[in-house]
Amino acid sequence: MDENPYTFLHILNPEYRAKNKTEANSIERFQNVKVKYKEFVKDGHLQSDEKQNFYLYRQIKEGHSSTGIIGVASVADYFNKKIKIHEATIARREEIFKDYLKTVEINAEPVCFTYPNQKEIDLITLKISQKRAEYDFSTTNKVRHTFWLIDQEEDIQAIQEAFEKVPAIYIADGHHRSASSALLGKELAEANPDHHGEEGYNYFMGIFIPENDLQIFEFNRLVSDIGKLSAEEFLNQIEKDFKVINTEQEVFQPRKVHEIGMYFENRWYCLIPREDRFDSSDPVESLDVSILTDHLLKPILGIEDLRTDPRISFCGGPTAQKETKKLVDKGEAKVAFVHFPVTMEQLKAIADNDLIMPPKSTWIEPKLRSGLTVYSIK
Repeated sequence: MDENPYTFLHILNPEYRAKNKTEANSIERFQNVKVKYKEFVKDGHLQSDEKQNFYLYRQIKEGHSSTGIIGVASVADYFNKKIKIHEATIARREEIFKDYLKTVEINAEPVCFTYPNQKEIDLITLKISQKRAEYDFSTTNKVRHTFWLIDQEEDIQAIQEAFEKVPAIYIADGHHRSASSALLGKELAEANPDHHGEEGYNYFMGIFIPENDLQIFEFNRLVSDIGKLSAEEFLNQIEKDFKVINTEQEVFQPRKVHEIGMYFENRWYCLIPREDRFDSSDPVESLDVSILTDHLLKPILGIEDLRTDPRISFCGGPTAQKETKKLVDKGEAKVAFVHFPVTMEQLKAIADNDLIMPPKSTWIEPKLRSGLTVYSIK
């Protein structure tokens, strides 16, 4: 931050190097964020578009390209469930972020939405992407970011009309941001006697990415110990509900659903759940992360709550498999379990049935940096 006076981190962390800091997640801290944001606007580091428009955004990371439209989602669509969720949110975090949004009055990081590919939308984005980009740059983590301004009325209207035909939008990443924005929109609407539905608080910023451009990675589990069990007893108990295969591989990566990798005592095993141990028609129960929890973590290792038990930790993302093995080799965990990523079909089946995934089930990419685009809810 010292070397870059223009980084958005100065806004997110306005008390950097301050001797006397306000309390984390306090209204005072949030007010300092707002002050720093206004300074950036006043100094011209951030400039507002002269008219309402969309952006087409493309991110290229390690050879994978993801393209989506940055715009706003409707709070009403969140409450009427046209926007579908698959992850539980924590009420306390919702309230904290709602207070944050109410104070700073901006969205600085879009919620990541996804939807089944639509030919009409794909053709529009293809046409836009063939024009000169408004911004095109790479960041220090070797990720390329490209923005196209969508400001022609016919293109804006075509996009809106195309999305009106999409039956549902799925939250890929950003459940707490969505819930908090919806809560704030409802609160401000009820407090406004002149509410008409088009105020800024009725919307929140999102990037809409077709599901073929989205990447879902696994979230692996690491456990610090196996209790009082010996290695032999541990493996024998697992065999009650899983077929245990010693892979004799230096590295094992599951290649399909219902293959669970286990790294234990410097060996890789493939655990295949026995078919009569779970309901294959149940979208949640049939997830590998659920099968592992219900038939191994809970009954054998005594881990009842993945959110609070200090014996379990998680490692997710593109390098999860390698990082997971390293942590066990360094002695930071006794055993690790690696998964085949949750599929898009599984994610949608859970959301469509108003069900919730277990915690730490998916790692979604692309992930956007804060401050690339900003939406004022005021």
